[in-house]
Amino acid sequence: MDTENRIAISPRPPVDDTLAARIGRELFGAEGPVRELGSSQDRNFRIDTAAGPRVLKVANRSWGRDTLEAQHAAMRHLTRKDPGLKAPVPFADAAGVEIREYPVGDDRLLVRLLSYVEGRPLTGVGYLAPEVIADLGEVSGRTCAALADFDHPGLERVVQWDLRHAEEVIARLHPDIRSADRRDTVLAAAAAAERALAPLKPLLPMQAIHGDITDDNVVGPRDQAGRIRPDGIIDLGDLTRTWRIGELAITCSSVLHHRPEAPLAILHAVRAFDRHVPLTDAEIAAFWPLMVLRGGALVVSGEHQAKLDPDNPSVLEPIENEWRLFEVAASVPFAVADAALRAALGREPTPEQQAMRAVLAGCTPLFPGITHFDAVDLSSTSEALHAGQWLQPQSDARILAKAAVRSGAAATRYGEFRFTRTPALSAEAPQTCALGIDFRVPAESDAVAPLDCRVVAADAAGLTLDSAAGRIRVDGLQHDLAVGTPLARGQHLGRSDGRGLRVQVCLSDALAAPRFSDGVHAPAWQRLCPDPSPLLGCALAAPDADADGLLARRKGTFADVQVHYYHQPMRMERGWKQYLVDSDARSYLDMVNNVAAIGHGHPRLAEAVHRQLLTLNTNSRFHYAAIAELSERLVELAPPGLDTVLLVNSGSEAVDLALRMAQTVTGRMDVMAVREAYHGWTLLSDAVTTSVADNPNALATRPDWVHLASAPNAYRGRFRGAEAASGYASEFRALVDDLAARGRPPAAFIAEPVFGNAGGVLLPDGYLAAAYAAVRAHGGLCIADEVQVGYGRLGHRWWAHEGQGVVPDMITIAKAMGNGYPLGAVITTRAIAEAFKKQGSLFSSAGGSPASCVAGLAVLDAIRDEGLQANAARVGDFLLARFAELKARFPLIGAVHGMGLYQGVELVRDRDSLEPASAECFAICERLRELGVVVQPTGERNNVLKIKPPMCLTQDDAEFFVAQLERVLEEGW
Repeated sequence: MDTENRIAISPRPPVDDTLAARIGRELFGAEGPVRELGSSQDRNFRIDTAAGPRVLKVANRSWGRDTLEAQHAAMRHLTRKDPGLKAPVPFADAAGVEIREYPVGDDRLLVRLLSYVEGRPLTGVGYLAPEVIADLGEVSGRTCAALADFDHPGLERVVQWDLRHAEEVIARLHPDIRSADRRDTVLAAAAAAERALAPLKPLLPMQAIHGDITDDNVVGPRDQAGRIRPDGIIDLGDLTRTWRIGELAITCSSVLHHRPEAPLAILHAVRAFDRHVPLTDAEIAAFWPLMVLRGGALVVSGEHQAKLDPDNPSVLEPIENEWRLFEVAASVPFAVADAALRAALGREPTPEQQAMRAVLAGCTPLFPGITHFDAVDLSSTSEALHAGQWLQPQSDARILAKAAVRSGAAATRYGEFRFTRTPALSAEAPQTCALGIDFRVPAESDAVAPLDCRVVAADAAGLTLDSAAGRIRVDGLQHDLAVGTPLARGQHLGRSDGRGLRVQVCLSDALAAPRFSDGVHAPAWQRLCPDPSPLLGCALAAPDADADGLLARRKGTFADVQVHYYHQPMRMERGWKQYLVDSDARSYLDMVNNVAAIGHGHPRLAEAVHRQLLTLNTNSRFHYAAIAELSERLVELAPPGLDTVLLVNSGSEAVDLALRMAQTVTGRMDVMAVREAYHGWTLLSDAVTTSVADNPNALATRPDWVHLASAPNAYRGRFRGAEAASGYASEFRALVDDLAARGRPPAAFIAEPVFGNAGGVLLPDGYLAAAYAAVRAHGGLCIADEVQVGYGRLGHRWWAHEGQGVVPDMITIAKAMGNGYPLGAVITTRAIAEAFKKQGSLFSSAGGSPASCVAGLAVLDAIRDEGLQANAARVGDFLLARFAELKARFPLIGAVHGMGLYQGVELVRDRDSLEPASAECFAICERLRELGVVVQPTGERNNVLKIKPPMCLTQDDAEFFVAQLERVLEEGW
């Protein structure tokens, strides 16, 4: 067969549903409804027979019988070798024949009947989660491993998708590309890939491969979050004997158009594949050039097939995705991809790279007369970057210059994720990892050549030197050297003028190395741009943050019952206002930390506590001004009649104390609470905590003195809509009256005035008024748990209970009260406090300490002076309006709850049944984390996005959050 015929593609067979039904019936006795399945070259039809679904495959006339026999043999081989891997199997006709001929026009086409592999393909899916990409690699690796010992005469064929022939396919079909620029780009990329592959080809292992394990040709079930999880393969039409690494390259290339912004997301698949088929060094080096060739072959073949078969949607629809795939593959330098794979798989650098690093380690320092540099800390924990200094332009240069003045010579640290480069809001990981070192030395300091080298670039900015240690770039050096100048080790290079200098090394002369990298690409770039500390004569590398190692240490000594957010949590070491920053110096918008009401790292709070700790910190049994001042401020904010304050350590302790006071004052034990509520973890606060999300046994382990009313949730509770107010009120009155009739009138009723644990659900109008009246009618007390929902967070009111038109007997507060400092309180009446006093005195170690009190005062001052309550109202209203817009577009959003900066976006799978979308909620939170937002599920069913950020959240921040949530709802999770 000549070259042109070997790679030419024939149009699909002219077979429609009616003819397919006749073929299936006549040849295989397969009868039932027929539906065509997509294919670029064959015709595939699903026939729903009485025995189950089957696939009728009418082969393209270019396929030979031996090829199809090889596919059938491979199917049976896969089933034997890996029974857990789902794959099609062939059926025979009544005479035991699996491959039949059928006349269509002038052709006699080969026809087969296969089993239908249940599951959904990834075709049409937008975003692919890391778990899904890993599944693709798992399926590809298992298939490749199972086929390792498979052989058949039908494998020895030339197929256009065999990457050994990709350059030939591109050369033959590229004229069909309509755009001249695109034609040139594909040809240039293919030529570069072939040059990289040339020395590797003899080293690449050969075997039978499936050849098309892609998003279109894998299937799987949906998981609980609605994501398709590949666990089976279909369509062995590209089965051939070729390079083993081609299997992985073809699989990974199909991921690129799903994640064009993150090409290295394919590493999830690579790691999974490598567990089944360990890659050789040659395969690792060949992998990305083959990705480029696969992309090139796809686009030229797609354009050619569209010309042959212009009415085939299976050809026309994927073309732009294929172009996106090719463009992403071609954008990654081969050396970077190679280094990324080696790092991800735990392989050593190449021998050449190791040799160059050894040369670098033995070089002469650029400035032999300077033996010490003061290392400057620009990480996310740097003390020089408190109070928002990280957002100031040129902050790193100022800090470096200041250090140099102090010590004579100063330098930044290689490999440090610089906080000074961190944008506050970013959906993409910023480039913060330093691949070089900035430094300052005294003016007139002489620099020398660190080793034998040659000048390859010289300009006013500095010099580039070619050496056995790679390319060395020195910026800021004053010199008079010309390009081409050879230099011996120790020869004069230039002089410092006292301003900033920079040095960087790159082991590849073909790369334009960036100055900084993001966290994903950093392992690759750090292999290509090694630590240049030897050029300065001292160690200037930043310590490894090692978030995974730290997590292992945490798990080794810290009880698992104290859970952490996220499956693989980032190492969070900095907070500023409404932002959290991890050890990679990536900023996340914090939409969940209602504890930090006035924002993280607030200077006013820090300074107040710092001063007090330097002065005095003892306990409330001593007499000092701060405790009186804080108590007075709290009483001023409380409703009339609540004039007495008790200070404690936390919200749990505040609730515990309020319940104890009620039981003591009334002389009763029984307490009324509501279902699905969280109040704390101490003995009494846990007794009234009924949320099974926090404790699966919460309802079964309640003491008999706790009596529960229905959760007053008008959206999904027992009473809904217009009947909610009267329904819940009537039920509550009946419960209290029944308790009283049985001689057990309640000592107290405790509830959040806004249902915080459910995601900020507003209570039905009048509910608390009716409940309070019922309890008070029998001599009980009413406790408003404002630990989460009070303190100005609702914006339109300071206390949540104001929205219900009631005045409680006790208010419990904490969280926002100390902005993370241990502080809580009960505000009540003098009469209740005096009655409680009769049982003895009260003492709390940190509650009411001088430091706690000044923290509380600083928080109140910040809320007042910075207008944070008004901001909560304004930004909260904006969020509610934007969430309403999303709800109108996305059925997954069942309801939007709350007010101010305590809101909840409730996710449901069906708006009628209200089936909670719990798994989707967790998955969406994970996806939002990738996009720079920290948010978490809440509610009894973990299906509500809890929106309770610091009260300094701006409208720009809110718009960023909504934009990222909208993106996730559109693209998937």
